[in-house]
Amino acid sequence: MSRGRRTAGFLGVLLGGAGALHMVRPEHFDTIVPTALPGPARGYTYASGVAELAVAALLAVPRTRRLGGLAAAALFVAVFPANVQMAYDWRGARPRKRAIAYGRLPLQGVLIAQALHVARARSRRHGPV
Repeated sequence: MSRGRRTAGFLGVLLGGAGALHMVRPEHFDTIVPTALPGPARGYTYASGVAELAVAALLAVPRTRRLGGLAAAALFVAVFPANVQMAYDWRGARPRKRAIAYGRLPLQGVLIAQALHVARARSRRHGPV
């Protein structure tokens, strides 16, 4: 199995799990929706969950994997403000919670890089999709 395929599988499981959690436990995600966004947080929670599930599906299918990699990178960029909101909100929390919140910030860059790797690996082997 190629590195790009393994990475796509990892990202697909990560996004599929996160998307499912957005649907079954939305209250946690509601708390990190930036307050500057208009409308109720729950709408953003469900929308991001649906997007995560859709991107996971794109990553799972070899024919759509390049698009899935690009979509995953865009999604990771789009949800970064929620990670910033969490870090801000948890700045006075217990050390473990702070470490989780602050650790998510650089991790987002790693996830973006991995998603772009999937998109490039797919396009090198099979051309444009």
